[in-house]
Amino acid sequence: MTRTLNVVIAGGGRVGFQTAELLADRGNDVTIVERDADVCDDITDAWVATVIEGDATNPDILEQAGVTEADVVAALTGETGLNLAVCLAAAEMGETVRTVARVDRAAAESYTRFVDAVVYPERAGARVAANQIVGSDVQTLADVTGTLDIMQVRVLEDAPAAGKTLSAVRFPTGTLVISDGDGERIARPDTTLEAGRHYVVAVEPDVADEVLDLLQG
Repeated sequence: MTRTLNVVIAGGGRVGFQTAELLADRGNDVTIVERDADVCDDITDAWVATVIEGDATNPDILEQAGVTEADVVAALTGETGLNLAVCLAAAEMGETVRTVARVDRAAAESYTRFVDAVVYPERAGARVAANQIVGSDVQTLADVTGTLDIMQVRVLEDAPAAGKTLSAVRFPTGTLVISDGDGERIARPDTTLEAGRHYVVAVEPDVADEVLDLLQG
């Protein structure tokens, strides 16, 4: 199975909620910290994530959200300063936690000294935030018609499909491997899925987990 991440998201607004949905759909454990009680109720009703009501800049609230055991803390509120404060506090509390902050695009580069990654989702949507959180092994590249996802996936060494040709792998209906390992040619039945290489794959949501299991183990 692909690795499950423990993710804490500060901010349950549009970007935070949509990011949580994407991460939960990929099987990750998500906790959202949100100040607004009504927003907390809406998120709870959606059954997307564990919800903690409170100020994410408060170390006690972050501790309650489990930041010391989290793999990633993503501050995705609409306030750049607040997001940076949350990430700095999280980095102080969790020795190995990865920090992701939503910032103004114009100032993005200057903030990379303080956080591991920055996003400005107004331009590209919550998928960019989700990609930064999960890292480079699985990247959702675009939204197309409906909910179909186009992903760039790295084949892992011990994956069931590693070293096999496309014709030898029983992908579920609703899957299309688009590119070869170099990203320069359309994949063919004799294309070999080499460990360590990235392939562009189109998947329907209900088979995404099965496809990732084949490609990543």
